[in-house]
Amino acid sequence: MRRLSPETPLFEALGAKSPYVRRLEHLGLATVGDLLRHFPARYEDFSKIYKIAELEPGQAATIQAAVEDVRVRRTRRGMTIVEATLADEDGTIRAVWFNQPYVATTLRPGRVANFAGKISVSDENELYLNHPAYEIVRPDVQDRNIETRHTARLVPIYPETRGLTSRGIRFVMQSIMRRAQPSKEWLPEETLAALGLPEVNRALRAVHFPLSMEHAAAARRRFDFESIFLLHLWNLQQKLRLADAKASSIAADIGKIRRILAELPFDLTQSQKRSLWEVVQDMEKPRPMNRLLQGDVGSGKTIVAAIAAIIAAENERQTAFMAPTEILARQHFQTMAGLLHRIAAQAKPVIGLLTAGEALVFYEDGMETKVTKDEFRKRSAKGGIAIIFGTHALIQKNVSFKDLALVVIDEQHRFGVRQRQALASIATGGRTPHLLSMSATPIPRTLMFTVFGDLNLSLITELPAGRKAIETKIVLPLERQATYELIRREIGSGRQAFVICPRIEKSDEPDMKDGGAQKNWDVRSVVEEYEKLSKRIFPDLRVAMLHGQMKAKEKEDIMRRFRDGKIDLLVSTSVVEVGVDIPNATIMMIEGTDRFGLAQLYQFRGRVGRGEHQSYCFLFTDSTAEPTQARLKAILTAKNGFELAEEDLKLRGPGQFFGDIQTGFPDAAMTALQDAELVRSSREAAVAVLAKDPSLQTHPALKKKFEEFKKTIHRE
Repeated sequence: MRRLSPETPLFEALGAKSPYVRRLEHLGLATVGDLLRHFPARYEDFSKIYKIAELEPGQAATIQAAVEDVRVRRTRRGMTIVEATLADEDGTIRAVWFNQPYVATTLRPGRVANFAGKISVSDENELYLNHPAYEIVRPDVQDRNIETRHTARLVPIYPETRGLTSRGIRFVMQSIMRRAQPSKEWLPEETLAALGLPEVNRALRAVHFPLSMEHAAAARRRFDFESIFLLHLWNLQQKLRLADAKASSIAADIGKIRRILAELPFDLTQSQKRSLWEVVQDMEKPRPMNRLLQGDVGSGKTIVAAIAAIIAAENERQTAFMAPTEILARQHFQTMAGLLHRIAAQAKPVIGLLTAGEALVFYEDGMETKVTKDEFRKRSAKGGIAIIFGTHALIQKNVSFKDLALVVIDEQHRFGVRQRQALASIATGGRTPHLLSMSATPIPRTLMFTVFGDLNLSLITELPAGRKAIETKIVLPLERQATYELIRREIGSGRQAFVICPRIEKSDEPDMKDGGAQKNWDVRSVVEEYEKLSKRIFPDLRVAMLHGQMKAKEKEDIMRRFRDGKIDLLVSTSVVEVGVDIPNATIMMIEGTDRFGLAQLYQFRGRVGRGEHQSYCFLFTDSTAEPTQARLKAILTAKNGFELAEEDLKLRGPGQFFGDIQTGFPDAAMTALQDAELVRSSREAAVAVLAKDPSLQTHPALKKKFEEFKKTIHRE
C-alpha cells in the first residue's frame, strides 16, 4: 500500500472522481496534511453501549441490536421515510431515517449493528431512535469487520459544509489516517518531555479518534501549544534581530521639550508624560525602538507621537506617519500644522501629506500648498519634507526618504504585518528607523502578551481633564422616536450628531444572523437612512452622508463642512471609526449594532465626548438574541476599554476580536490565546529553546516548520 505524504493532493489520495474532493475543498482542505489538521469542534460520547430497556427520553446513546424488519414509505410531499425495528435480548425499539432510502439496502433483516443517536418520544409516547448513525458489527458474507467510526466511542463532530457531514468526514479521515505516512515530529524532545505533551502521530490519532476525553484534551492541548509556541519564537527572534540592528540616535533636548509642553493649550496627563519619556529614551538609543503606544479613544496618543516627530525633525531626521484612512491621515496632518503654529521652534519643520488622492506641503509660515505627487516624492527623497503623513501610499516603491529615522503607525492593528514591515524596514544609510505603533483598540492582556510580544508597551491610562462620561443606552424599537427628539434638542442647542449604519446600500442577498436567515434589506444602510432622515425625520436640518465609495475629494469636503459646523447630522459607515475628532459632536447613534464588534462600537462611541458638553451614545438593534444583548450590555458596564476588550474576548473569542479577514492565525492558535497558562508555558519553552540555539541550527525540523510559519503569518 502506497503511503500518503502530507503534501499529497486529496484528489490523488481519494481519486479525482470522488465526490468528497470538491466538498473538502469548500472547507479549504486540498492536501492530506490539510485534512489531518481539520480538527473536531467537539465530541459526542457514544462510548457506552446501552441495552434497549435502559434507554431514556432525550438521551444520546449507542445500542447494539439486530435488524428485525425494515420498511420504506413515501409521504405525499415526496419525502422518503425508512423505519426499522431493532431488537436485543432485553427489548425492541424503532429507528427512523428521513430521505435516506439507501439505509434500507444496507440494514437488511438479520444484520447486527451499532446504532447511535438521540432517543426521542413519539406522539404515542413511544421511544424511538431519531436518525441514528449506524455501523455493521457482525458481518455476513458481504461485509468485513471494521473499526467503528460513528458509534460505541467518542465520536468527533467536525466543522461541516453543504453536502458533507461529520459522518462523511470521519469516513474519509479514517481511510486517510490508515494510509498516511507518519508525520515528522518537529517539537524538541525536551519541550515535549517538560510539558508532558504527546508525540505528533499519537496526538493526531487521539484528536480524531480518542479513546477518552482525557486523550482528546491532551492531543488538542499539544496542537494549541505548537501554534502559540511558533508565535512566541517569531516575537523573540524579532527582538533579537532588532537588538542587532542599528538606528539613528536622536538626541532630545529636555529644555526644548519643556518649552513645547508649556506652549500647548492643555496639560499632558501623567501617563502621557510617562509615555513620551519612554519614547524619547528609546529614540536616543542606537538600536531601533519597537514600541506600542496603547490608550483609550481620545486619551491623547497623537500628541505624544507628534512631539516625537518634532524632536526627530530638530535632529534633521525624517518621520513617516502612516494612518489607515485618508480622513485620518489628513486629520493628523492638520493637527500637526496647528501644533507647529502654536510652538516657538527656531526652524519649524516642513510637513507633508501624501495619499492616493492628493499631495500637500505645509511650510512654517502657515502656507499649505498643493504639489504634484512627483514633486512631493522628489522633495521627500532630498530631505525637504521632515514629517510626512499618509496612508499606504507611503510604502509605494517610488516613495523614498533621505534620512528616515522614525516611523509612526496609527491604528496599527488595521494594517497587515507586511504593510507595517514595508515601512518600518525602509533603511536609509544602513540604519533601521525607530518604530512607534499606536492603537486605541483595547487589547486584552493575554493577547497583548502573545500577539504583540515583540513590542515594548506604553500605556496611556487617563483621559484628558474635563472629559465627561458618555451616557450610553441600548435603544429598543419603540424608543426610536424619543431618541430622534433628543437629537433634535441637541442640534437645536448648537451640537452635532453622527448616525452609523452597517451598509452603504440595501441588499437582497440573504444574511445569516442569530441562527436564522435575515434579509439584508432589514439591515439599515447609509443611503436609505440619509433619505429618511433628511426628508422625513429632520427635513429642516442639514444632513449629509459619508461612505467609502465616495471620491477622496468629496469625503474631505464633507468632513471639512462637518468640522466647520455646516452639517448638523452626518450619516456614515464605519469610515469614521478611527481618528475623527469633532469636539462639537455630542450624539453617536449606531444602527444595527449586532453587525459590529465591541471594539468597533467602542471606537464609534469615542467619536463623541471630546468637548465640554455632555455626550450620548445610542445603540440600536432589532435583535433580541441573548448573545447580542449580552455584548451590548458589556458596553454599558465596562469601566474602560481594556475591561471591555476582555469581555469581547470571552463572548466572541480572539478570532472575532481581531477580525476574520487578515488575521492569518491558525484556528488552534486563536483558541489557545484564551488559555493564559498555555500562553505562559509556550513562551517559557520558546525562551528555553532560543537560549540554547538562537538560530535553531541544532533543531532542523523545528527550523523548517518555523520558516513555513513565517511565510503564512499575518498579524492584525
